[in-house]
Amino acid sequence: MFKKRKDINELVNELVGLLNQHNLSEIEYERNGSRIKISNSKGGAIIAGGVVPANSTSSAPVSANTSAPAKEDYSNALKSPMVGVVYMAPEPNAKSFVVEGQSVKKGDTLCLIEAMKTFNPVKAPNDGVVKKILVKNSETVEYEQPLFVIE
Repeated sequence: MFKKRKDINELVNELVGLLNQHNLSEIEYERNGSRIKISNSKGGAIIAGGVVPANSTSSAPVSANTSAPAKEDYSNALKSPMVGVVYMAPEPNAKSFVVEGQSVKKGDTLCLIEAMKTFNPVKAPNDGVVKKILVKNSETVEYEQPLFVIE
């Protein structure tokens, strides 16, 4: 079992950070017969699945008082039109289609999403500046996942 509540809170905060940093939907950690499972709900709230013995059949979560890092609002971001793997360049070792701070014109290719062995270009919906790139090369993206902030 985990020795101190402080240790649990620090571990949960670290796991939440990893969950957000790597854009995961779920992360699980087990040590000495105890398990912590954290899920990122669709609304962006972090839910602590709890600390329960690994051999326990109980599904009731044990609350861990943690505060999730503030999420930025990407409601106006360009979102993925499909599920697939994002590629930021036309081929390996090539220059990226765009970088943060770059001006783009409507119709410019921002990235490619590979789905079912087909490379689908994601194009700029309007003229603007790429303020933030929210995905990394070779990352799997979900439908409607924010990709770029263009202003």
